[in-house]
Amino acid sequence: MTDSLPDSRLPGLSAAEVAQQQRRYGRNILSAAPRSSLWRSLRQAATEPMFVLLVVTAGLYLVMGSRAEALTLLAATGLVAGISLYQEVRSDRALQALQALTQPRAQVRRAGQLLDIAAADVVVDDVLLVAEGEQVVADALLLQAHDALADESFLTGESLPVAKAADGQQQIFAGSGLTRGAVVARVTAVGATTRLGRIGGLIEQVQAPPTPLQRQIADFVRRMAVVGAGAFVLVWGYNWWESGSLSHGLLHGLTLAMAVLPEEIPVALTAFMALGAWRLMRLGILVKQPRTVETLGSATVIGVDKTGTLTQNRMTLTQLYCPGEAGVREVGGPGAATSAQQQLIATAMWASEPQPFDPMEQALHQAYAASSPTDLRPAYRLVHEYPLGGQPPMMTHVFQDDAGTRLVAAKGAPEGIVARCGLPPTEQAAVLAALQTMAAAGLRVLGVARSASPAAYPATQEEFAWEFVGLVGFSDPPKASSAAVLQQFYAAGIQVKMITGDNALTAAAIARQVGLRRAAPVLTGAEVMALAAPELRRRVGLVNLYARMFPEAKLRVMEALKANGEVVAMTGDGVNDAPALKAAHIGVAMGRRGTELARQAASLVLLDDELTGMVTAIAYGRTIYRNLKKAVQYILAIHVPLILTVLVPSLLAWRFPVLLGPVHVIFLELLMGPTCSIVFENEPPEAGTMQEPPRPVNATFLSLPDLSGSLGQGAVVAAGVLGLAYYAQQQGGSETLVRTLAFTTLVLANAALTIVSRSRRHTLATTWRYPNPLVPVALLLTLALLALCLGLPALRQLFQLQVLTGSQLAFSAAVALVSTFWFEGYKAWKNAVGPRPPARSTAPRAAPANRAG
Repeated sequence: MTDSLPDSRLPGLSAAEVAQQQRRYGRNILSAAPRSSLWRSLRQAATEPMFVLLVVTAGLYLVMGSRAEALTLLAATGLVAGISLYQEVRSDRALQALQALTQPRAQVRRAGQLLDIAAADVVVDDVLLVAEGEQVVADALLLQAHDALADESFLTGESLPVAKAADGQQQIFAGSGLTRGAVVARVTAVGATTRLGRIGGLIEQVQAPPTPLQRQIADFVRRMAVVGAGAFVLVWGYNWWESGSLSHGLLHGLTLAMAVLPEEIPVALTAFMALGAWRLMRLGILVKQPRTVETLGSATVIGVDKTGTLTQNRMTLTQLYCPGEAGVREVGGPGAATSAQQQLIATAMWASEPQPFDPMEQALHQAYAASSPTDLRPAYRLVHEYPLGGQPPMMTHVFQDDAGTRLVAAKGAPEGIVARCGLPPTEQAAVLAALQTMAAAGLRVLGVARSASPAAYPATQEEFAWEFVGLVGFSDPPKASSAAVLQQFYAAGIQVKMITGDNALTAAAIARQVGLRRAAPVLTGAEVMALAAPELRRRVGLVNLYARMFPEAKLRVMEALKANGEVVAMTGDGVNDAPALKAAHIGVAMGRRGTELARQAASLVLLDDELTGMVTAIAYGRTIYRNLKKAVQYILAIHVPLILTVLVPSLLAWRFPVLLGPVHVIFLELLMGPTCSIVFENEPPEAGTMQEPPRPVNATFLSLPDLSGSLGQGAVVAAGVLGLAYYAQQQGGSETLVRTLAFTTLVLANAALTIVSRSRRHTLATTWRYPNPLVPVALLLTLALLALCLGLPALRQLFQLQVLTGSQLAFSAAVALVSTFWFEGYKAWKNAVGPRPPARSTAPRAAPANRAG
């Protein structure tokens, strides 16, 4: 588009001038959000509840004279902080990689060359070129403008685009977008000195509300913290009263508080979402906000554009219709093109941009070059134009040569062109019959008209005296993958809506070819706008094909679907798609052919323009949620026996009331943390992930019914650990032996729970084949650390353990395996006799609380 400007080849700044301007005015960035500095991260880690508990407990050990225990806990404190910092750095790097890809770019002319640079590198006095669909990255004074309209709603609140002219005063502003035309401008302000920057950084200060899952986990951890605080006070008080020792009671209370606090869960949530977005980015799917990952697994409806999404977007002029000729003619068929056909192709070409960007206009230029005896394009220049507008839409161009001869040509929706040409009824019927033939073959069809040049340009293009020239039809076959992709959506319980600007016949033909379900009836954009809101909500639940859609109609469809409780994904690539992309829960833009405005409005970008990426994204969204669920259920299942092993012997006044101390609890915590947020995050998708219905967006796995399985697992492990410890105690075993058996059984049960928790449905016969190299690493590390604790005298003394005999170790391992692997039998029984997963409900769901992304 920018190449069509009268003179866009201004020399621009030299390299030395660019460097000077950057030193003087700084980089073109707003007040950037502060990155996580090391000091900030350390301070955040030092205020975590687990860190505070460890430091307090280590101090208490020092007061009691137990230096070895104190130093051990301080070392553990460093490990806990180190793990937290590692996970934060890992997540932060993933987010930085995402942010680098989501930054807009700009075209500038420097030292006589046109360069594509990062928006942050634009400097004051740069010559900036902005084309239709691109975002303006700095405030700039207009030097040239070509039929330019800019969306400045973020500054003015006005929804209508503003016309721009190069009158020496008008500017374009950072953050706005060019919805039509092209401009050349000289940058006057960058970064914080732009109008956008002077707003006061309000955009950066706005914090997105927490997602439903974030709220649920925060509430769960808060409740557990309250329980832990209450248990700490009760146990402290009870042990103080029972033993008469304040420090003993305090130590036991702190041990229980550490056992209760599920501090791994919030860390796991952040890591899962950030790393999930990073993994998708490596697959060519750019998720602009990690919070979008949560919503992906809940998508129930996807609205897809036809051109370039389901079709190849490779337009070829294949059919022509000229009035007076017998039916539709194939382009390049037998015989030379008639003069009427040559005139039709030429008129359609003159109605196109001189430097075409649209694939249909490119095809028209190619056809003109191949069919015209003389190429008149160098002799004519564009002197006036009427942009695409009206309903049905059309556009008009006026060209003139040096002799003053003018050519007025228009093209647009066939029904609109026909209506404006005033054809006799018989001729109009013949045109509409030809239109139906071409559209039924799946062609995109345009009507073409011409007019004599009036003395003065009329106010609107409809006022010309139009003469109908004919119809041009373009083939754009479906992609080979489109039908399979739609079937994958259907198998996953996701409805598909085709939303296109094409006429209903063409849309229906493509819909049949790609296997769109319920391709009839069809709703047009005009019909959408005419329906009352309640009726539209009813109709969007029944209609899957929408034709002749325009931005306002697309937006109404999105809002109606959301009002019905659907979680909506919408694909698009053009300026006209931006409002619908912004309104959808998951806006999906195309990375290659998509406009910058569409990419900025979307929450997810398919870098290779393939809809198969959306299938992958939804599968990953479901997998990430399921893996997080597994991690939380694992954490709960191992925390229950840990809590009960600390609490029960004391409350039941066992002969050895303190089996586990802070060093034992923190040892298990150090095993659980990486297992939760690293091992489970790396789990692959389970079989059948994309054959299940979408997850309700407000669903939770933190309610009592959902956690009952984990509570049951933990209770059985606790029964095994405590049963073994009680048996050893009753058999006259020493306190050290009883503690060693309980500790060893807990550690082995933790390892076994890692294996069992890899799936809530599939048994070990299936899950052992899941490719996750971190699982054996975690298991071997757990066993190695346990062996060190039992084998090294210094660690045995620190943990107050003893060497176990072979039979004792075997007995401990047997209890650990039986108390965990019973769940494998439960899964096998449930698979054999349990009901199949229910089909997706068609009842309205509660609308999502907020938009992700």
